[in-house]
Amino acid sequence: MVTNNLFDNNPKIDAFVFIDESNRFYFTRFETSFGAVVLSRGKNVFITDFRYEAEAREHVEDFDIVITTYKDFYAKIAETLTALGAKSVGFGEKIYIDEYNELKTALAGFKLKPSEAAVEAVRAIKTEEEISLIKTAQQIAEGALKRAISHAKVGMTERELMAEINYEMIIGGAEKYSFETIVAFGANSAQPHHHPSDKKLDKNELILVDMGAKYKGYCSDMTRTFCLGNAGAQLTEVYNIVKEAQEYAIKNIKAGMTCHDADALAREYITSNGYGDNFGHSFGHGVGIDIHEFPRVGSSSQTVLQPNMIITAEPGIYVQGLGGVRIEDMLVVKEDGVVNLTAYDKKLNV
Repeated sequence: MVTNNLFDNNPKIDAFVFIDESNRFYFTRFETSFGAVVLSRGKNVFITDFRYEAEAREHVEDFDIVITTYKDFYAKIAETLTALGAKSVGFGEKIYIDEYNELKTALAGFKLKPSEAAVEAVRAIKTEEEISLIKTAQQIAEGALKRAISHAKVGMTERELMAEINYEMIIGGAEKYSFETIVAFGANSAQPHHHPSDKKLDKNELILVDMGAKYKGYCSDMTRTFCLGNAGAQLTEVYNIVKEAQEYAIKNIKAGMTCHDADALAREYITSNGYGDNFGHSFGHGVGIDIHEFPRVGSSSQTVLQPNMIITAEPGIYVQGLGGVRIEDMLVVKEDGVVNLTAYDKKLNV
């Protein structure tokens, strides 16, 4: 069990408190806008308010359900920890400073220990159920892109294609999008996080799409670059370099490798082909409940890849004023290589 792993790796901590929405969902598999998860070796407690009481009692397994109000929320966490006999409490999340200050005041009688890295490490290793959910999310995204890109035509705006993609994801089974879908035409594709605009597609322009579906709480992430017509000699060359760099990295990544070394597989290939200065972001990142999770697969990361981590492989080359190419797949790390969850083809022309 993931809870057992958390305590096994942190034997000096009596209990953990999680307020962050993603961590609450991870441990309870129940989505709420308010609440806290308290984990101990003997008992787990889910604290929320009256809006979620009936559903929580029906759907949240292996947890005692405690109902409170916003006014008494932090006091209720302290009361719960006292009842559990906890003295050393693991806590460490990205929450608002006022939330942290209130929690710190309420838990003044406990010894707080940083735990963000501990829960990141546990969440990074996906269960078979999580891998299956992420694979399904990816299949939904791929079906949506296949249907939407068939409607791409000269005169269509970036926003219109984005709307087509989002619509197709929802009717295809996604509960929401993993993030704001990126659609960039022509020179706009040189902006890695371009916001779709009213720019119209011209013939022989690149179409960069970065998208993801969310299914039962889990995200997918995929990027494809297309051209409606002839991309021209330089952009065709760039496309092939990115594709070959990604293929080389995917072929060689495996458990036991550092994220730095995984990043270097693609980065050194791109650099050797003259475009090192045009690859300005990391090779990839973890994916799960959140679209960006631990680990960061970049040149400064010495994190060691472990079996059943899910990471993206997304090298890119961006030439300002001309266009950019990014190709992104999702990989499940294994002892002897990776399993690619992304089946969408990598043809430049549509």
